[in-house]
Amino acid sequence: MMLLPCPWCGPRNATEFRFGGAAGSRPDPATTTPEQWRRYLYFHTNPRGWQTESWYHAAGCRRFLTVERNTLTHEVRSAHDAREDAR
Repeated sequence: MMLLPCPWCGPRNATEFRFGGAAGSRPDPATTTPEQWRRYLYFHTNPRGWQTESWYHAAGCRRFLTVERNTLTHEVRSAHDAREDAR
């Protein structure tokens, strides 16, 4: 079982969340070529080690959070409100 520390609800089982993928910038659909858009949608890296990810607490507070997690050990360094990333 993997626990994720929700900033609002406390530690919760990962089954309560929906994985949103690696956190990062989304290309602008108005200026991106079809090939660039296809690469963004379908070609993902699967790194080992620390990664910044986006998660949605679907079965809890229904908020988005950004989690820094080790993909090998599932250790979590930090979790915070995803809206803080937009500032």
